[in-house]
Amino acid sequence: MSRLTGAGEQRGAEVIDEHGDTVPLPVIPSAGDAEEPIDHLAEPYADDPQQRPPFAPILKKVALGVAVCLVAGAGYAGLQHIANAPADPNAGGTHPPSQSSPTTPDQAQAGVQRAVAGQAVLQKMTDAVENEDRTEFLNTVDPKATVFRASARTIFSNLSALPLGTFQLRYVSDDSAALTPDRQAELGGTQSWLAQVEVSWQLSGYDVKPARETLPVTFVTRDGTTYAASFSERFVAGQRKPVWALGPIDLAKGKHSLVISLDSESEARSYVSVADKAVESVTKVWGKGWRQKVVVYLPAKQAQMEGVLGAQPNTYTQIAAVTMAELDTPAVGAPVRIVANPKLFEELGKQGRRIVLTHETTHVASTATASPVPLWLAEGFADYVAFTAVPVQDESAAKELFKAVRAGKVPATLPTPEAFAASATELPQAYESAWLACRLIAEREGQDKLVKFYRAVHASKSSTGLADAFKSVLGMTEAEFVAEWQKYLERLAGA
Repeated sequence: MSRLTGAGEQRGAEVIDEHGDTVPLPVIPSAGDAEEPIDHLAEPYADDPQQRPPFAPILKKVALGVAVCLVAGAGYAGLQHIANAPADPNAGGTHPPSQSSPTTPDQAQAGVQRAVAGQAVLQKMTDAVENEDRTEFLNTVDPKATVFRASARTIFSNLSALPLGTFQLRYVSDDSAALTPDRQAELGGTQSWLAQVEVSWQLSGYDVKPARETLPVTFVTRDGTTYAASFSERFVAGQRKPVWALGPIDLAKGKHSLVISLDSESEARSYVSVADKAVESVTKVWGKGWRQKVVVYLPAKQAQMEGVLGAQPNTYTQIAAVTMAELDTPAVGAPVRIVANPKLFEELGKQGRRIVLTHETTHVASTATASPVPLWLAEGFADYVAFTAVPVQDESAAKELFKAVRAGKVPATLPTPEAFAASATELPQAYESAWLACRLIAEREGQDKLVKFYRAVHASKSSTGLADAFKSVLGMTEAEFVAEWQKYLERLAGA
């Protein structure tokens, strides 16, 4: 029996620096781009944005055996642009907003010409990827951009290795003044500029909708021809980087999983069986009504993990794994990835990695990144599934909570969203409480009723969804459940 001690989590969000220096231009659609509009998560809360559930990274501290590591319960990075600023209920699309400034007709015309030239380059790149034409892909790269040319070779190899169902690059906006005079002099040519480009790709067999991110692409025109000169200039805070642009990747496919490693093929293969078992464990509890597929990213360096998540340096130094939706705007069906911290994930050991991947996979199956379920239910349920797959001792898994209960500090309510904040003084108790609340439901009503309860809250479009589910599924009010749960905690703690 594996021991899990010091359990606790925290939730936070990255602040994205909106591209205030860009000038919006007419969108130049790529050929055949007739995808249906994204179904936004905010739809059930359109009338009252304040009722929207908070979506942000959830971080979890786990100690297995003698190792003490932090792991992510369900990182919702990639679905939320702000930490403390109010959400804009009218915001749409997947691109960073731009701050427009007055332009003259000549400037507007120049902008359109840049957009047309840039999109032509991007379309050639897209066609080359689709046709698996490496030479044509490299022909779009500035001959004088030697560093980027080497990166472009790697990018093309990576894209060729991925099971791509779709791949598109679309010019969104630019700023002719974003490049410094020194950088423009270095590039040379008749003109050079920085553009924001939407990149979308779909992994066949894994994604319902394409992943979407925004890349800063530098263009240069020389001798009458426009080229791409960089995919990495002026990334801003919160701007994520595609895994295939961070270095050579290796893939390993399992029955239920796709593991993409920036380290080595052997590293990718070593996680396939663990990921497959996680999917099977989740399916035993949740049921077969989901895709039963997971995609796991294994960065080789901490910086690569931060790049994928759009995080500031050292943000995830003590976090073993984060689940994120790889989309800039909240949407049902967004591709979800489990991103591992290379050092800490390895230190968890075999059983620890299985617990973490099972927890994360539970969030994938239950679409936690696009759900109105309260945090205590989302996290408690994920821990319930993980600890069912790899049993843990109560005394170890609920150490901090039992200590508080024995001291007469029995929780008065189920954990609130504030209890999961990074600054919360009783963070471990919040997650331990959530887990035992879900386990109580399973013990009292059966595991199927726990799943039914979760599904009922998840499917509700009412602000009283939780209360309704307590009554209709469990046959009691939340207050009655809390009273029973308090007695359950006292009994388990021996208080």
